[in-house]
Amino acid sequence: MKLSLGFSPCPNDTFIFDALIHQKIDTKGLSFDVQYQDVETLNQQAFAQELDITKLSYHAFAYAAKDYELLDAGSALGFGVGPLLITKDAALAEELGALAGKDLPAHLAKLRIAIPGKFTTANFLLGLAYPQLKDKVELVFSDIEDAVLSGKVDAGLIIHENRFTYYERGLSKIQDLGEFWEGSTGFPIPLGGIVVRRSLPQEVKLQINQLIAESVRFAFANPKSSAAYVREHAQEMEEAVMYKHIELYVNQYSENLGEQGRKAVSFMFSEAERLGLIPIENQSLFLTNDQQLD
Repeated sequence: MKLSLGFSPCPNDTFIFDALIHQKIDTKGLSFDVQYQDVETLNQQAFAQELDITKLSYHAFAYAAKDYELLDAGSALGFGVGPLLITKDAALAEELGALAGKDLPAHLAKLRIAIPGKFTTANFLLGLAYPQLKDKVELVFSDIEDAVLSGKVDAGLIIHENRFTYYERGLSKIQDLGEFWEGSTGFPIPLGGIVVRRSLPQEVKLQINQLIAESVRFAFANPKSSAAYVREHAQEMEEAVMYKHIELYVNQYSENLGEQGRKAVSFMFSEAERLGLIPIENQSLFLTNDQQLD
């Protein structure tokens, strides 16, 4: 059986899926037609139900839950992994950074912010920390730093490898939105998850879940096995940054969300519903107890 599978070309995703798509593990008759896209494109593809299995932002999952359910395996959660709000104006960084979670004066509420997509978890977290920042420009995540440097926007929300290198370009951090979330909730931050089409046969969904977990375990046990594949899709990223990226975003939650991971996701959704940031869905988000990974 061949299934369509979408994930990003970022090192954490290629590291996770290498063993699965290159059949370094027994895929038990399943094969995969892979699409590599940035996360906001994957979000939009999920809304259009274009893929059988896909990575997507947890924020976007709220809008796709009627068609997809969340797997225990493959997620990106963790501490110290959140998006950063940055600017080229050091004075602005200090002023706005001190006001996370507080009312903003009028001149700050008018700031123009570049975001990596309306439905990204990064934008959701920005809404939690700075709900008054409404003037947003959607850009591909890799273009945000240049937009800030050129003055097209006052500040930018960066994710992925840019969070390791922004300071090299003379940019200043306003707020680590992951730290804001962690300090407010005590939970790891849910960034992206792997979802599967609800309409697939139940045994196939369970098999996919188990195979992704096995692919993660293989990657942990054989960290150099995926090096060529990760490098192929990492563009011009330095190797040290590439592996720092993997270490930051791939962890125990990537193999199995577990109780803590599921609590973090549930809390995020309940808060987002309470604040009116996402629609209220009656669908179950998770696999039921008898479907969980061992």
